[in-house]
Formats: sequence, structure tokens, C-alpha cells
Amino acid sequence: MLQEALSQIFQIWYLIGAALVFFMQAGFAMVEGGFTRAKNAGNIIMKNTMDFCLGTVAFLLVGYSLMCGAGNGFVGWGLHPLTDFGGTDWSLFTFNLVFCATAATIVSGAMAERTKFLSYCIYSIIISLLIYPIEAHWVWGPGGWLASLGFHDFAGSAVIHYVGGTCALIGAAMLGARIGKYDKNGKPRGIPGHNIMIGALGVFILWFGWYGFNGAAAVNQTQLATIFATTTLAPSLAACTTMIYTWIRYKKPDVALTLNAALGGLVAITAGCDAVNALGACIIGILAGLVVPFLTWLLDYKLKVDDPVGAVPVHFGCGILGTICVGLFACGTDSMPEAVGLFYGGGFHQLGIQLLGLLTIGIWTACTIGLTFFAIKKTIGLRVSPKEEIRGLDIEEHGLASAYAGFAMETEVLADDESEPEPLSAFPEAAISDAVPAAILGSAESGMHKVVIVSAIDKFERLKKELEKIGIGGMTVSNVMGMGVQKGQPMYYKGAEVQSRLLPKMQAEVVVSKVPVKDVVKAAQKALYTGNIGDGKIFVYPVEEVVRISTGEAGAKALDYEK
Repeated sequence: MLQEALSQIFQIWYLIGAALVFFMQAGFAMVEGGFTRAKNAGNIIMKNTMDFCLGTVAFLLVGYSLMCGAGNGFVGWGLHPLTDFGGTDWSLFTFNLVFCATAATIVSGAMAERTKFLSYCIYSIIISLLIYPIEAHWVWGPGGWLASLGFHDFAGSAVIHYVGGTCALIGAAMLGARIGKYDKNGKPRGIPGHNIMIGALGVFILWFGWYGFNGAAAVNQTQLATIFATTTLAPSLAACTTMIYTWIRYKKPDVALTLNAALGGLVAITAGCDAVNALGACIIGILAGLVVPFLTWLLDYKLKVDDPVGAVPVHFGCGILGTICVGLFACGTDSMPEAVGLFYGGGFHQLGIQLLGLLTIGIWTACTIGLTFFAIKKTIGLRVSPKEEIRGLDIEEHGLASAYAGFAMETEVLADDESEPEPLSAFPEAAISDAVPAAILGSAESGMHKVVIVSAIDKFERLKKELEKIGIGGMTVSNVMGMGVQKGQPMYYKGAEVQSRLLPKMQAEVVVSKVPVKDVVKAAQKALYTGNIGDGKIFVYPVEEVVRISTGEAGAKALDYEK
């Protein structure tokens, strides 16, 4: 009775795990959307939606039978879920479907921001229809030939991530780099994603879903607990390793690379999550934390393959790593006693089988997706036009003006109850008499001038208080992007220097008549001066006329905020 109850519980957990894997689609969408530019965010969301929906159709019609049918060791057949509803194992179908969709989703990140949507739909269908089901049958299907040899990939480092990463690498290489990724000398430019917060949210969603990804097939409580442990240790150690590595190499810890390293650790532990102990999981995580930044550098600087999201280092690189590590660190756990790696006395047997699996799966995937991409490129084309790429795929492919319609930038200020340092008073005297006549500067009754102040955003509240002290009660404030002649400090994004160096700035504009221009300049200096590059600039312009719309008053009377 107890055994039957436990069996029922784990069957329910099997489906809950499938739901967690489905929720990982949201994580992939957030990572890809956050790590790319805002003008392509809608396109990213559309692709991540449709690769699951199109993949469902393809897997239902053909893929499920190819993967889970009896057939032979190389391909399955004989399952008809559309016509045999009662005889279909729908738990098995749903579970394998969500894994299939994951393999297809991986590709979109590496080919983001320049791939035709129609072309994406076609190759996404091919992955779910043919590529994934056949190689997955070799490992997880009835009588699969790799499984019969002892190839071990518990949750898909090779079957899912290595396959998706291989497709991503070939696709990104055939597409070519995004416009502006490399300068005329071939040096890579960092192109930061538009929303690192969304990217980080995606990473945590994926990590959460990975407990189902790795643990759904567990058959007892002990195995499930150890899988949860290894699935936590590896990404944690990977992120720590990359953080330290980038801190040393680039002088500051790289946010995007560290987030990707956590995903790399998850990918690397997926194959052996049930077969390694805590020490093995930690070592696998550390290795993944080195693989991710190294392959990111290799793709950018040597291979010249533009991968906006980092799908190739995470899924291809760490998929290979995780599969090989089974042959090194598998320790013969209770749930998997036959898998023993090189470092635990198993010799080279398991390692050799793991390498054979990688070789055959890689050849099948590379040849099939290569022919698919080649056919698409020669017919409808893989890549959008330069004009479409520059304008953004949201508007060009989907007629979506912006994925963020209605959002506006908001000035970041200190709250009234927050303490702020006292403004510095030892600022240099401004010699502006050549630009503005002395008579105007010294007189409170003379003509009008517009004063434009450009500075750091976080100084706004201090500036506003200083202007209020001299009688300025109104101003126009905008968020702008800019750089001075010094072009800002060197910045890096995933190891590549960001060339634009455009920094967020505040632009405040006031028009004065009764208040002397020199007083405005001094107030701004008092609020903003630190003596360092980046304090900002002040521009003074003559104003011919001002008209208040509500009353029709003109001239100085229209500036009634001046006290």
C-alpha cells in the first residue's frame, strides 16, 4: 500500500515537473529579451511563444512517435496520439514535449536581432519535428542504441542543451554579426542588453524551473533530494567563479557574464545530476564558471560569431562539459550504480561512451540543421535587410511600434526624508561676461535668457533646492543620453568594450528675467560641483519672447514663477 501511494505521488510530481519545465519558457523569454535591445523585445517574445506552439504541433504530428515509439535503436514509430487518445501515455507525451520545446528555444537567443521571423518559424519546426526526436530516441527512447551502450544523460546536457547550442552556433555563424558589433579593425563592441533586470528575472525563473527539469524523473525521495542539492551547488559555484574571474580580468564583476555562468552551471550539472556527489557538483560548477567567459571571449575575439544572449557558451559549451563530466565524476550512486567515472575508479569506459554520444549527436544535429539553414538561406533568406535590422524587428516584422508603449523615463531623485551631502562651495568663479553682456548679468530688470544645465541624474533634487533659494520656481527637466570629450570611463559588457559610452544625464532648462543669469550659474555650480569629470555643463541662450498660453501674457510677466 505504501509503495503504491509513493508511486502515485511521484507520478503526480512527474507532471508537476513538466509544468515547471514549461514555465522555463518564460525564463528564456526574459533572458533573451533583457539581453537584447528594446527595439527587438516584441520579436523575442513572439519567437519564444511560437517555438513552443509550433513545436507542439510538430511533436504531436511526428516528433512524439519518432522519439517514443518502439521502432528500433535509431528511430521510433507506431505512436498515433491524434487518433489513439485512450491508448496514448499523455504524461509521457507532455513531459517530452516541454523538453523538446526547450531545445528549440535555445537557438533564438544566439540568432536574435537579425533573423527573419518566417525563417525562425521554419527551422524551429524542423528541430521539434525531426532533429530533437531522433537523437533523443537514441538516449531516452525504447531500445535507444546509445542508452544500450551505457550513455548517461539524466536530464539533457547533451540531448537538449548541446543540441540546441549546436544549432545556435551554426545559425549565428551563418547569419553573421549584427550591424555595429565589430569595428573596421575587427575588434568587437559590447552591445548591452536593454534591461538587465528582466534578464536576471529570467535567470531566476530558469533556475527555479530547473528543479523540475532535473528532478521530474526522480523515482524516490533520496534521488530527488540529491538532484535538488546538485542542481543548487553547481550554478552557485559557477556564478561565484565567473564573478571572481571577471573581477580580476576586467577590474569589475561582470553582471551579464555572472548571470550566464549560473545558467552554464545548471546546464553542466544536468547530465549527471543524479550520478555525482556534492564535491563533483562543485567542481562541475567551477569548470562551468570558467567555460562561459572563455567561450564568450573566443566567440567575440577569435571566431567572430555574434551571440547576443550567450546561448553558445551556456548551452553548447557547458552541455559538452556536463556530458563529459559524467565520465569523470560519476560516483556510482544508489540510483545509478552502473555509472562510475574515471576519478572514482571506473577507468575510461564511461568517459569513452560519453564522448561517443557527443560525437554522434553532434554530427546528426550539425548536418541536419546545417542543411536546413542552407536551404532557408538560398530560398527565403535567413537574415533581414540592413534597414530592417537598424529600425528594429518589432516595427519591421510585427508592426509593433514599441514593446514599451506608454512607458516614460523618470528622473531619479532623493526623497524628502533621505539625507544628502552638503553642496560643495569651493567651485571656481565662472567667467561668463564674454558670453552674456555684463549689463544683463548685473541687472534684475533686463532681458530674458534660457539657462540649460546638463549634469548627473542623481543631482536633480540638490539643484532644484539651490534654484528655489534664488527665486526660480519652475523648470523643464528631461532625461537625455550624452558624453563629453573625455567619452566616459571604459565599460565592458560580457568582456567586450562598449564603444558608444553614452551615459544617462539630466537636462534642466529655466528661463529668467528678474533673476540674474550669474546667480543661476552660481546656484548650479554650488549644487553640482565636485571638481571631477562628469559634473556637467551650463549653456546660456538669449530668449526673444515668452508667451503664457493660459493668459496671453508675454515677456517677463509670463515668467511669474520668478519671485
